[in-house]
Amino acid sequence: MLISGYEHHEAMTAESVIGTVLLGGFVITWLHSRSMFTIAIIVQAFALLGTLVGIFTIIIGIGPRTVPDIAYHISIVVVLAVGLELARRGRRTETM
Repeated sequence: MLISGYEHHEAMTAESVIGTVLLGGFVITWLHSRSMFTIAIIVQAFALLGTLVGIFTIIIGIGPRTVPDIAYHISIVVVLAVGLELARRGRRTETM
């Protein structure tokens, strides 16, 4: 929305769902702190799966193939992968 010309309405729906799940997971971690790392792993894995679906649509030509869109998806995959690793490590140290 900040830069016009790159809108993709189907992607907006998917990204809204992913964002809502991530926000919901964040809220739930405050309510159930004992399960914080498990919740973080689940919601970030969901977001990563959704982002990988977005990359797949780019590859097969359904989604837009613009440089900003490709850079966005790659960046989000990196952030989610790092977040998953941090949650996994946190969960492992918490159970020890």
